[in-house]
Amino acid sequence: MKPILVSGIQPTGKLHIGNYLGALKNFVELQNSGKYECFFFVADLHSLTEDFDPKEKKAQIDDVILSFIASGLDTKKSTIFVQSEISEHSELAWILNTITPFGELYRMTQFKDKTQVVFNRLDRETEGQRNGRSSMSVELATDLATNVGLFDYPVLMASDILLYDAKFVPVGNDQDQHLELARTLARKFNSKFGKTFIEPQALHTEVPRLMSLDDPEKKMSKSRPEGCLFLDDTPDVIRKKIKRAVTDSGNEVKFDEKEKPAISNLLLVYSAFGGKKISEIEKMYAGKGYGEFKSELAEIVVKGLTPFQEKKKVLRREMEEVMKEVGDGNRNAKTIALKKMLEIKKRIGLI
Repeated sequence: MKPILVSGIQPTGKLHIGNYLGALKNFVELQNSGKYECFFFVADLHSLTEDFDPKEKKAQIDDVILSFIASGLDTKKSTIFVQSEISEHSELAWILNTITPFGELYRMTQFKDKTQVVFNRLDRETEGQRNGRSSMSVELATDLATNVGLFDYPVLMASDILLYDAKFVPVGNDQDQHLELARTLARKFNSKFGKTFIEPQALHTEVPRLMSLDDPEKKMSKSRPEGCLFLDDTPDVIRKKIKRAVTDSGNEVKFDEKEKPAISNLLLVYSAFGGKKISEIEKMYAGKGYGEFKSELAEIVVKGLTPFQEKKKVLRREMEEVMKEVGDGNRNAKTIALKKMLEIKKRIGLI
């Protein structure tokens, strides 16, 4: 029996090349390795922690499904499903919440950073109010109104993993803390109620950390559309964005993240889509300027995304059939989740 592998992507807007290289491409390689029983899901419950338009949410979910399959995931090889269709994710998250110490969540980097900002501002403004200098600022009121889901989502993430007895989870280094929480909760539950959960292990892969094309100090993000290469960008848009991408002083095409962060970022993109080592690319462009390099990079990215974009267009016309296959995935996931929840409820005395 193959070990189970689980991972998901949030439907929070258009996917970009960072999502493709960091997740989708990796998912396909893991699926096709034949080593794992793979479960890939649309993490729509997680996506609710961000501001969203309900009218757009279904389209965003569908887009991630199409991107899964267009990138090469196969419903005959992997179980593809939608998180919110499996209510056991939320049910297990609540049960895990009851054994999650506040201190464990507070240690989470994102949780700690966010709350520390709020508490520091609260301390400053409270002192100001005592001295008659100020009332609560709009910034503080906004921070205090931040939804609890942003802080508690690592517990839901743990339930996503533990519910399927996943042995492996593909993660980037920035997700190690969250996976360790899942391991911790598995140990706590097993110790208190008896062996129930597998402690998941991380699968780390070499993934380029892509930065914004218009600011190499900031991570590539949909919040900076001009510096982001989206998977659905047309060839002309891709060419325009790469042509406008900032570069460093001088004109040497050389990888040096400290001295030449902008061109180093573009070299990472070239290497990922061109299938060449960075040292090879440097030799190719020795004595050549940024203009020629960027022009050829644009064509490599266009060529690399064309099969994905064409497949996605075909799939969109066959959406009814795609959703039938995802429905099968939902039913498969539901069957496994129901069985696991029955075991969990027996362990804690609910049945």
